[in-house]
Amino acid sequence: MSTLAASPRSPTPGVGPGPTVGALIREWRERRRLSQLDLSCDAGISTRHLSFIETGRARPSREMVLRLAEELNAPLRARNALLLAAGFAPAFAERSLDDPALAGVRRSIDLVLAGHEPFPALVVDRGWRMLAANRALGPLLAGVAPFLLEPPVNVLRVSLHPEGLGPRIANFAEWRAHILERLKSQIEATADAELQVLLEELAAYPAPPEQTAADPGADYGGLAVPLQLRTPDAGVLSFFSTTTVFGTPLDVTLSELALETFLPADAHTAQALRRLA
Repeated sequence: MSTLAASPRSPTPGVGPGPTVGALIREWRERRRLSQLDLSCDAGISTRHLSFIETGRARPSREMVLRLAEELNAPLRARNALLLAAGFAPAFAERSLDDPALAGVRRSIDLVLAGHEPFPALVVDRGWRMLAANRALGPLLAGVAPFLLEPPVNVLRVSLHPEGLGPRIANFAEWRAHILERLKSQIEATADAELQVLLEELAAYPAPPEQTAADPGADYGGLAVPLQLRTPDAGVLSFFSTTTVFGTPLDVTLSELALETFLPADAHTAQALRRLA
């Protein structure tokens, strides 16, 4: 099992010279497709007051910034940026995973990863960099170009890159569309510029030569997109992926962690993974 490592930090939008708190609030309101009336009603303030905040004619209190951020469902990183833009200290800590205060979290994650074996599971940060994985993942990465596995490993890049898993994914077109749509949704929710760059990179990758899906007749009821992965020893393995996040986190790092697990979508995959283990 790999060791949890701190993810690289990137500059926080809104810190230092840049947009005012009012401009940032307006940007998040428009991103959430809310009118001033919608947001003011949700936050329990007058539309006039909100308008004054957005235009800089009124300076919001710390409590008001946090209330608006809550109603806008802004990520914790963005809430800190709003506070800084308003002249207040951040409300949410951003600790490295090496911080002793997160030792209990690291132990819990390791237990979950180990408990998921013989099925693959990994932990990623907000930029889809892999921070930890269980032993079941290793055999599935056979044949991936070494440079793609140099830390920090970006799991979406590994998934779609022509020298990664891409040529081995039997339903590549379907899986690629699923990955790109999921990334677009994440960008819409977080306004993360780093993810926008990643999306543009992934979308530019050439598709592998057209291949017939491993099991075109498989019917999953339109409920999920499986990952159908060709392996040299076990044939085609089919997975459903699930994502688990921390509930009500108060730390930026924890709020951006996600546990990605891959469950067998058929009996053959379950049996093959148990043999590999």
